[in-house]
Amino acid sequence: MSISSPQAEPLIGQRIKRSEDPRLLTGHGSYVDDIQLDNMLHLDILRSPYAHATIKAIDASAALTLPGVQAVYTGRELAAFLPPVPSGGGMEGFNAPEHHTLAIDRVRFVGEGVVAVLASDRYIARDARELIRVDYQPLAAVADPDKALQEDAPVLHDFIGNNVGYRMSLGNETDAALERSELLIRQRLVNQRVIPNAMETRGVVAQYRHWEQQLTVWLSTQAPHLMRREFSRFLDFPEHRLRVIAPDVGGAFGAKNNAYPEELLAAALALKLGCAVKWIEERQEHMLVTSHARAQTVDLTAGVDRDGRINALHFKLTADMGAYYHAITPVGPMMTAMLMTGAYRIPHAKADIVSVFTNTTPTDPYRGFGRAEAAYFIERTMDLIARELALDPVQLRRRNFIQPEQFPFATPSGHVHESGAYELCLQRALAKLDYAKMRREQQLLREQGRYLGIGIATHVWRAGFPSVPGGRGYVVGGWEKAIVSVDPGGKVRVVIGTSPHGQGIVTTTAQIVADTLGVPLTDIAVLHSDTDKVAQGNGTMGSRSLVVGGSAVLQAAQKVRDQALRLAAHMLRLEPARLTLVAGRFRCIDDPAINISFADVANRSFAGPVDLPPGMASCLEAAVIFEASNFVSCFGTHICVAEVEADTARVKLLRYIAVDDAGRLINPDIVEGQLHGGIVQGIGQALMEEAVYDEMAQPLSSSFLDYAIPRAIDLPLIEVEITETPSTVNPLGARGIGEAGTVGAPPAVVNAVVDALAPFGVKHLDMPLTPNKLWRAMQQGKS
Repeated sequence: MSISSPQAEPLIGQRIKRSEDPRLLTGHGSYVDDIQLDNMLHLDILRSPYAHATIKAIDASAALTLPGVQAVYTGRELAAFLPPVPSGGGMEGFNAPEHHTLAIDRVRFVGEGVVAVLASDRYIARDARELIRVDYQPLAAVADPDKALQEDAPVLHDFIGNNVGYRMSLGNETDAALERSELLIRQRLVNQRVIPNAMETRGVVAQYRHWEQQLTVWLSTQAPHLMRREFSRFLDFPEHRLRVIAPDVGGAFGAKNNAYPEELLAAALALKLGCAVKWIEERQEHMLVTSHARAQTVDLTAGVDRDGRINALHFKLTADMGAYYHAITPVGPMMTAMLMTGAYRIPHAKADIVSVFTNTTPTDPYRGFGRAEAAYFIERTMDLIARELALDPVQLRRRNFIQPEQFPFATPSGHVHESGAYELCLQRALAKLDYAKMRREQQLLREQGRYLGIGIATHVWRAGFPSVPGGRGYVVGGWEKAIVSVDPGGKVRVVIGTSPHGQGIVTTTAQIVADTLGVPLTDIAVLHSDTDKVAQGNGTMGSRSLVVGGSAVLQAAQKVRDQALRLAAHMLRLEPARLTLVAGRFRCIDDPAINISFADVANRSFAGPVDLPPGMASCLEAAVIFEASNFVSCFGTHICVAEVEADTARVKLLRYIAVDDAGRLINPDIVEGQLHGGIVQGIGQALMEEAVYDEMAQPLSSSFLDYAIPRAIDLPLIEVEITETPSTVNPLGARGIGEAGTVGAPPAVVNAVVDALAPFGVKHLDMPLTPNKLWRAMQQGKS
C-alpha cells in the first residue's frame, strides 16, 4: 500500500486556515470568567504590602459583618487542614522551603496572600478585603540576588540559614584550557527579570457535587492532566473523581503551567463547603504574584585563540528564584547550563550554578524557559569575541559551528544535538538580508552621522522533553497520548493529551490525520483539555505539542489506516499489498475500478467478528503513547537591523529576518504566526520589559503604566523563511518552533544595537535597551 499521502493533494505542508479561529474572532469563545454557576461564592485575597515582615495580628471582624460575606480564612487556619502547595524543590540536595496557600506568621514578597475572603459576589469580597486589618512587623528585605548571597543578608527561610536554593556544576573542567588560550574575554551578562503577560489573567472555578462525590475544576491552564495530579495530591482527593477542564485559554506562555495557591485554595474551599467557588485574577495581582521569569546573570570567561577558535567557556551563573519555588523553578538554570555552548564546538565548557532566594515574586517558565537565556548568553559572547578580535561576527560563527558530519554531537554539559543544519540557516538569512551590501550601507550611514547596527543570532534550543531521568531525583515525563477512532459513517474523532491555547494544535492535528487516512478535514473532530473526555495526557509546554503529541497522533492514525486496509482487503478479497488509499477510497492498484470507500470500511468494522478478518477486533480505533528518545534539537538564525537615533537614542528596527528550521513543515501559516508572536515578545525583552524592585524589594512595575510591552508601531516587518531538516527523534521529523522567536530575538536585537553604538566605544549594554540607557552610553562615548 502507498503510505506517502492518501489525499489527492497532501495536506501536510499546506497553508490550511486555522479551524479554531472563527469562533474566537466572532466573540464566541468561553473563558473561565464566563462560567456562572448557581450559589457560587467568590474568592478574594488580601495581599501583603511588605516584601518581608512578620504577621503580628489579623482583625477580620469588620469584614465578617458585611452582608454577603460567607467566610474569612487566615493562613494558620488553612494550615490546620491543608498541606503546603506543590513545588519543584523536591530534588535531592535542594533546599525546598514550604509555600502555603496563605502566609503563616511571615510574608516574604509583596503580593503574598495573607487573608482569604469568600462572599456572594466579587465586589462584596473586594469590599470586605479592604476592611481587614493586619498588623505587620517589617523586616529587612533583599531583592538583589548578589546581595542576597552576602553573609549579612536578610535570610528568607530560617531552616536554610542563608539564601541558597542549590549549587550545581555542569560540564567539564575549563581551567587548563583557559590558561593556554591566547586571549580571555570576560563580561557580566544580565538576562533581566520579566513578567509573562497573557491577555487573559489566571482564573479558576471549582465546584463540588457531594451527591456524585465529584470535584470539577475549570482552570485557565496549559496542562489539565498535570493539574489534576497536583490538585489530587494537594487535596488528598482521588483523581478518578476529579475533573479538570481548561476552557478557552487567553494565552499562557509557560506561566499557566503551575498549580498556584489561589487556584488550589478555591478547589479546597469548594470541597470543604460543598459549593462552587470562583477566583479571577486582577491585572495588578498578575503582575505581583503570577510567575516572573528569566532573572539570570552570568559572569563569563571565554578562552579563545587569535584565529577565533574558542577553546573554553566558563559561566558563573546566578539565578534568582524569588521567594519560593514554583512548579519547575529550579530547572531553568540547569537548562541554561545544558545549552551554554549553543551551536558551537567548544571542547571545554562549565557552568557553576547558584540559585538564590530573594524577597520577590517566584520565577518559573516563560516561553523559551532556560533556552532563551542560554541563547542570549552565548550569542552575546560570540559578538564580544568578534569585537575583541576584529573579526566579522559571521566569520567567527562559521569557524566554530558544529559541522553536519559531527551529529549527533554531545556537548561538555551533557546535551546531545541530535541533528542540525546551522550553516544553512545562517546562509539563507545572510542572503535574504544581502549582508555584504548592508555592511557597506552601514559604513556610508556612519559617515553621515547615522548609527545603524546589524545583529546576528544563530540560536540552538531543545524541545519535546523526553521521558528520561533529569538528575538529582528529578524525572521528566515526556510521553504523550492520542486516540484515533472512526465512527460507522467514516467520520474521525481524535483525542489528544495536549491542550491548545493559541498554537493551532487542532488544525495541525486534523492535517496529520487527514493526510494519513485520506478523509476531509471537515470529517475530523479533535477533543482536548477535559480530563473526563481525555483520560491521560501531559499538556502543552516546551514546544512539545507537535514533536511529541503530533507523533502520537500520527502513529495512532497509521494504526487505524492499517486496520482499515486489512478490512478493505478482506471485503474486496484482495491482498493488502494490492490496495492504495487515495481521496477516501481504497483502490486496487492493478484495477482502479475495484474500490471501496473508507466510510464503507468503517461501517463494516462495527459488524462484529463474524464479518471481520480472523483475529481483528471490531471498530477502527487505536491508542498510542509516544515517548521520544531524546530532546529535539531546534535551531535558526535571526538577523536584526536597527538604527539608534542620534538625537533621541530611540531604537528603530528597520528589518528583522528569521530563518528557522521546522524539521517537517506541517502548516506554514501556523509556523509563521508562532514565529511572529515569539519575536515580538523577544523584542519586548530586548528593548523595554523589566520587572524592577527597589532596595526594600518593593515592585516598581506592577501595572502597564510602568511595565511596557511592544505595540504594533514598535515593530518592523518580520521576514520569515523556513528550512526543513527532518529531526531524527520523532516519526514526523518535526522540530519545535513555538519558542524560536523568544529564543532568537533578544540576542539579535541587542547585538544590532550594540553594533550601532560601536562608534561610541560601546561593547555591551544589558537589556532592556531603553532610550535613557542608550543616551547615557552615547554621551559617555562622546566624552
